[in-house]
Amino acid sequence: MLLPELPEYLSNMGGADYIGFIVGLFTVTAGGSRFWSGRLAERIGRVKVMIFGTIITAICGALYMFTFSILTFLLLRLVHGLSTGWRPTGSTAYLADISPQGRLGEAMGYLGVAGSTGMALGPALGSFIKEEVSFDALFIASSIVGIVALIMTLLLPESKKEVRQLKFSDFNVFKGKSLNFDTWAPALVTLFETFAFGVVITLSPDLVDHLGFKYKGMFNLTFVLASIAMRVIAGKASDRHGRIPLLTVGMLLLIISMFIIGNAETKLIVVIGGIVYGLAIGINRPTTFAWTADEANPNEVALSLATMLLALEIGIGSGAFISGSLYAGDVSNIPFVFAIAAGMASVSFIFVLYRWFLQYRKR
Repeated sequence: MLLPELPEYLSNMGGADYIGFIVGLFTVTAGGSRFWSGRLAERIGRVKVMIFGTIITAICGALYMFTFSILTFLLLRLVHGLSTGWRPTGSTAYLADISPQGRLGEAMGYLGVAGSTGMALGPALGSFIKEEVSFDALFIASSIVGIVALIMTLLLPESKKEVRQLKFSDFNVFKGKSLNFDTWAPALVTLFETFAFGVVITLSPDLVDHLGFKYKGMFNLTFVLASIAMRVIAGKASDRHGRIPLLTVGMLLLIISMFIIGNAETKLIVVIGGIVYGLAIGINRPTTFAWTADEANPNEVALSLATMLLALEIGIGSGAFISGSLYAGDVSNIPFVFAIAAGMASVSFIFVLYRWFLQYRKR
């Protein structure tokens, strides 16, 4: 709900030069949280980890009303990042626990459909509320949605069979595992792939505003709807045909979409680019989650997912910071920045293509 409008909100405070920090700072704490969220999800349970992340969402949404300076705004973005650092780790591990055998990719696809639906409706609704009412109304609405999610989470039964009470020593990341690098391959692919996401969510509000969109969140709606449609298909397809072949197609679509969006000069072209980008996300996200769970030790699924999600936050954060710095408020820089995103995606494409080649040789 907030992302499409936060660049304007920050600019109104004189912080146009800090647009890249909107996503970048959020991902700093989201990424740092992975050192605790995965290990705690294994020890005290998935639901408690999910609840903590959702509480942060419910509180922080409304607090933007009280950020009257660039500093307070940026500090709130840091705190708000804890929500994403905890919630997805718990929810993906929860789903891995309850998924039927042989249908994990399909299940991750459904989880992605739910999340993508929120990502589709949220920006569109958020832009509408801001344009027709006010920024404060947008922030209050965001907080209310977080409260609803919290109530729903509190009703969930715990999926992990053996859990215990939280201990102070659990927060010591130097004692025991915090991450699991046995599943380094999907984490590496995620790292380079999600750089593009950081670029898109940082620069697309200004790009679509330049192209004449009144409701900036409508572009997000475009690519997320395409993602939803693809997730339903891709999850089942990855169970049937394998993770690597699906990812090869997804990475190729991602590269193509970066060139289309970055060089778009009309609303139609940027929408087409958004659709191709959404198809790429719809393939890559559930397939990478399922690939991570496939390769994880059954007792370290949350740790493996936390590691992959840490790579995701680093990718998104670096994409946001770098694109914001290179963009510098000049629309003419956008094609160059998106070309860099295409280059980063190419690294993932080459890697999964190589893995596919190795699988073929083993046959």
